Amino acid sequence: MATGEAAAAAASPPELASFLAIGLDQRTAENALANRKVTANLTAVIAEAGVSGCDKSVGNLLYTVATKYPANALVHRPVVIQYIVSSKIKTPAQLDAALSFLSTLGPDPLDTAKFEETCGVGVVVSTEEIQSMVTDILKENMEAIVEQRYHINVGSLCRQVRKWHPWGDAKFIKEEIDKRLTEILGPKTEADNVKPVKKKKEKPAKVEEKKTAVAAPAPPSEEELNPYSIFPQPEENLKVHTEIFFSDGNIWRAHNRKDILEKHLKATGGKVMTRFPPEPNGYLHIGHAKAMFIDFGLAKERNGHCYLRFDDTNPEAEKKEYIDHIQEIVRWMGWEPYKVTYTSDYFQELYELAVCLIKKGLAYVDHQTPEEIKEYREKQMNSPWRDRPIEESLKLFEDMRHGLVAEGKATLRMKQDMQNDNKNMADLIAYRIKFTPHPHAGDKWFIYPSYDYAHCLVDSLENITHSLCTLEFDIRRPSYYWLLVSLDQYQPYVWEYSRLNISNNVMSKRKLNKLVTEKWVDGWDDPRLLTLAGLRRRGVSSTAINSFIRGMGITRSDNSLIRVERLEYHIREELNKVAPRAMVVLHPLKVVITNLDYGTIIDLDAKKWPDAPGDDASAYYKVPFSRTVYIEQSDFRVKDSKDYYGLAPGKTVLLRYAFPIKCTEVIYGDNSDNIIEIRAEYDPSKATKPKGVLHWVAEPSPGVNPLKVEIRLFEKLFLSENPVELEDWLGDLNPRSKEVIKGAYAVPSLATAALGDKFQFERLGYFAVDSDSTAEELVFNRTVTLRDSYGKAGPK
Repeated sequence: MATGEAAAAAASPPELASFLAIGLDQRTAENALANRKVTANLTAVIAEAGVSGCDKSVGNLLYTVATKYPANALVHRPVVIQYIVSSKIKTPAQLDAALSFLSTLGPDPLDTAKFEETCGVGVVVSTEEIQSMVTDILKENMEAIVEQRYHINVGSLCRQVRKWHPWGDAKFIKEEIDKRLTEILGPKTEADNVKPVKKKKEKPAKVEEKKTAVAAPAPPSEEELNPYSIFPQPEENLKVHTEIFFSDGNIWRAHNRKDILEKHLKATGGKVMTRFPPEPNGYLHIGHAKAMFIDFGLAKERNGHCYLRFDDTNPEAEKKEYIDHIQEIVRWMGWEPYKVTYTSDYFQELYELAVCLIKKGLAYVDHQTPEEIKEYREKQMNSPWRDRPIEESLKLFEDMRHGLVAEGKATLRMKQDMQNDNKNMADLIAYRIKFTPHPHAGDKWFIYPSYDYAHCLVDSLENITHSLCTLEFDIRRPSYYWLLVSLDQYQPYVWEYSRLNISNNVMSKRKLNKLVTEKWVDGWDDPRLLTLAGLRRRGVSSTAINSFIRGMGITRSDNSLIRVERLEYHIREELNKVAPRAMVVLHPLKVVITNLDYGTIIDLDAKKWPDAPGDDASAYYKVPFSRTVYIEQSDFRVKDSKDYYGLAPGKTVLLRYAFPIKCTEVIYGDNSDNIIEIRAEYDPSKATKPKGVLHWVAEPSPGVNPLKVEIRLFEKLFLSENPVELEDWLGDLNPRSKEVIKGAYAVPSLATAALGDKFQFERLGYFAVDSDSTAEELVFNRTVTLRDSYGKAGPK
């Protein structure tokens, strides 16, 4: 070892010295030390190899095993290591072949003869054989060699030789090719030393380029066609799920044994079994829609089943209102549960498993307060009661179960690893005492399991094949599998996906609950919220929500903020296809058509759809045109301008589906800012062709006001894109997020609108009938505006 390396090793952790001793260079050793997983793996590999120092070539192979060994075949790792130490496997090519073979084999029994044949154990390739093959390969490529000289791709020539002699010495092959090229070509010339200029590809003509882009778009990936293709089949669940690292250097490799998996497959018939496990402590939001899309969607795509399981371990937070809402909204989203279950259905089994855990010496009754538990975790210190006798913990746990221990005086904790860097392995609480009757289980229990204890066990008891959750649970994965391994239970396949965060809103149930209970919003179904009830009330369909979720894909990417405009794009895309057109005037300005006789009513046809066929009466609705019509106040100006297409004195505009009108007089009220009426003349011949087109509503009969409706306009609930980052997030609420317009006028056809109906109010946006509507007055919520800034760039 170099003097500098020796000095560094002396002043560094013992692992670094161990890594340098097997021949790793300083940088590789330090990089290995910077990665906790690589450190643990390499330390274990060196220990399994039984070496304190070795040749660099052997050390590099051991490092490859530590970093690239297939997790599903860890049972065979000691065998591979012995092959390396004994020089039966001595080249990277042999090791690559071995690792590929074992990745396919998994934990199944190793066929030694087949393994050795696959990775060339005992095969000796002589220098003469290599030299002969180099001669043959160079002859095959002679034309290119003469043309390209020293610019020939030597790597390609080496690969052609190794194709015939994969176990030959790669270094010798390269040296032999270099030597022979020199013999053929002679010394390098100046031209040989000049880096060749890459020829630029000629660009096709622009017209052809456009044609190609239209005619041959990039084919969608398999994941885009089927987002569930990334998930394994149930029968493949033999691989190592995760490695659980302990502070003493021990590593548990969690995976199902064959007998356990076979028992599971027999129980399920080999079907995919998933679960959607909400806690019934609030209304579901759009993040839950993503969870449903993954949980229910995977089961549906694989012809399996998905449970709706209520995680009701906290009896104080559960409400029947929330349970009823969740069951109803799941079905509204288009999903049908296989069964509706509750964690409380398994309280007895969970209790019995806790007793088993205590008997194994892997759980204990603790008397620390929450503050003491927090302090001891921070200091990585064991509880004073951690090593109490098993019989003592069993007796105390039984007393807790029967209500003989006061609330807060004891908990049952799992005996995991208090010195672990992962705080989710720091002896998590399995049971707490609560003298609260359970809404579903009644008053039978005085102890209730924690989420960390119950979640993985109920997954196992229900034979869940794929336990899917958001990325914040990734650090809980070791604890999840620790418990299942400790109790010798079937282990589901766990996979985490990115959480859905949308701009200008909050998704935390705690924050949503605060907004609702403190009346910052009008309940859980306030249309400004991203709760599913709020989105539905606003007029958003489950189809649009699922389209939005599918468009994002199922990824483990970071929890980046998704702009709300992306959701609006999908909402608008659907409503444009399903929402018939109608006309509503929000802020009416009276216009009297002076050249139309009083009492005259002209029934006109207005299109429900832009491309309505002329011979289909159902594609049109009737709209009356009379002496008194109403336009938007914002569609009139006293002073005209070139860029203004509304009405102005002496100017003509077209009333949509009706006639051109020209302003002839303005009637003012008390002052010049108070316009109370416009006088105009219409052109019954439609000879004039004005640029401006206005929506309008007319009196259905002389002296009778048009249909009056209430309109509710919504803007973003928060001013900032990411209000959760703000300390005073409530101070970021948008004071103009809701506007109520009481005196809007609507065309008569809207009088029969009912809850669930959706419309495009021309020039205003898409609207839906609100649940506050009565027989006397209809209320419409604006779902989304007509403008589409996101769609210009295209959906992702």
